[in-house]
Amino acid sequence: MPLNNTVTYIIAFLLSFILTIAFEKKLIPRLSAIAKQPIYEEGPIWHLKKSGTPTMGGLAFLFATIISLTTVLILFSEKFTDMQILSITLSLIYAILNSLIGVFDDLTKLKRKKNAGLTPREKLIMQTIAAASYLTARGFFLNDDTAITFASLEIDLGLFYYPLSLIFLLGLVNSTNLTDGIDGLASSVAFAIGVGAFYLTANINAEGAIISLSLIGIALGFLLFNIHPAKIFMGDTGSLFIGAFIATMAFTLDNPLIILIIAGVYAFEGFSVALQVIFYKLTKRRIFRMAPFHHHLERYGWDENKICVSAIFATLVLSIPAYILYTSI
Repeated sequence: MPLNNTVTYIIAFLLSFILTIAFEKKLIPRLSAIAKQPIYEEGPIWHLKKSGTPTMGGLAFLFATIISLTTVLILFSEKFTDMQILSITLSLIYAILNSLIGVFDDLTKLKRKKNAGLTPREKLIMQTIAAASYLTARGFFLNDDTAITFASLEIDLGLFYYPLSLIFLLGLVNSTNLTDGIDGLASSVAFAIGVGAFYLTANINAEGAIISLSLIGIALGFLLFNIHPAKIFMGDTGSLFIGAFIATMAFTLDNPLIILIIAGVYAFEGFSVALQVIFYKLTKRRIFRMAPFHHHLERYGWDENKICVSAIFATLVLSIPAYILYTSI
């Protein structure tokens, strides 16, 4: 799928962007009446003023992405092989499954009127089933092997491939969820990841390019409503969708290291929570003023928009070594 095929790229981006805006405009007044976000009681006290902001705006991601990807794959079917179409479809299905888990979680929070939905165990079990189903489907329909590529090296992980892949999928999805703690942050990083991934894949990998463009469209469309002060939150409905959608690119590109680098902000947000918990249990002291790391920056006086802009910049910088590594394969 060469770069000069600009019509395919433009339509893929515009459809996801415009549809996200259209759906959010419809969702905001409806969700304002029935889905007001409960604020995490142990979070920063200044976040309490956000109580009542509608949540589950991530529903727009499902509708917009399903319509835009289906349209592109039908209109430009000759540009893709059957295997590429199937790969994109499996990525979308995996993202939808995770989003549905987010829907259950968000609805549980709303029912309890607390920022506590599904238990971690319940959520992990469902996410594991979704991830295992995705890996099984790729192995059965796309004949994925157990080898992964790191720069110019190919390593066959054998039986370790599946547990490591599960850890990767679950880790990135939940790290994305943890990043969604201030206005615009998760969507800002998603936008930057999409830009970096598209630049990396445009001339090389059709599946990665189309997923990247859809990601850019939904993230940018949502940011129009989610930048501080947010008119709507994506909820777990949206953050789990985005995390899963991004994680699948590791398999379409056959290189998890590349995605971990580009999605380094998400990965560090998740790592900061794990590090804080482990360090506190061992020493009864904290490394960060508050975890995830974006709350640490808030405690140091950074405003939400500054954190978002810094996260975009950091992601774009991380895309440079990722591009070098991927193109050297």
